[in-house]
Amino acid sequence: GFARGAARASPGAAGHDPRRLMFGFGRSATFLLLALLAEIAGTVGGFGSSVFFVPVANFYFDFHSVLGITALFHLSSNASKLGLFRGGIDRGLLLRLGVPSVLFSILGGMASAWMLTQWLEATLAVFLLGLSGWMLLRPSWRLAATTRSAVLGGALSGGMAGLVGTGGAVRGMTMAAFDLRKDVFIATSAAIDMGIDLGRTVVYARNGYIHGHDLVWVPLLAVVAIAGTWIGKRILSRMPQAMFRRAALLMVFGIGLVTLYQALRA
Repeated sequence: GFARGAARASPGAAGHDPRRLMFGFGRSATFLLLALLAEIAGTVGGFGSSVFFVPVANFYFDFHSVLGITALFHLSSNASKLGLFRGGIDRGLLLRLGVPSVLFSILGGMASAWMLTQWLEATLAVFLLGLSGWMLLRPSWRLAATTRSAVLGGALSGGMAGLVGTGGAVRGMTMAAFDLRKDVFIATSAAIDMGIDLGRTVVYARNGYIHGHDLVWVPLLAVVAIAGTWIGKRILSRMPQAMFRRAALLMVFGIGLVTLYQALRA
């Protein structure tokens, strides 16, 4: 899914259009730069790159292709986080939060095939606006550190990841209740996300969201993921996380408004 208009107008011919492989150097470079910024912001903010990457990629690709590309991009992103943040994984949380996350990401991925693209985009916009608005207004709000919170947070974050491509912010809010060390937090979140991505990638492939002409982006995005995680780790050690988090949430809110405008205009 390359040019949004073209993809929606003639999906059958899409695979044979050479213009869809890369869309000009300037446009390609801008997309990769935005993907890098999404990875840096997601690493430092602690809520994953997809909350930025999905709405940004939606300017360049049709929404189903965005879901497929995001899952593949995230596999690289999480592998690099697991490599760079070797602080250990909280195995108890991995089980309580990770298992429902993976199961519901598969269900969400299946459900995405039944919804109109416009409704998926609108759902994403409302989700981004509601979540960022709540986190900006109630920055000190915390979930109770219980198994129930972990299971429900995992189910919601996994379901949203499968349905609209991003659920890391919900997982971040849930994990914040358990007061993990920063490196343990990131490593545990990446391990859970890896399971989500493996599950939804299989579903997206079955749904036909992963196209041969989009795979050209995968190695480029893998490099972006590693570079963004490394830069994010450097920033994380020098900048107050709370200050960055607020700026990132304001960006998410702005992206939500633009995404809602796009969905209503479609």
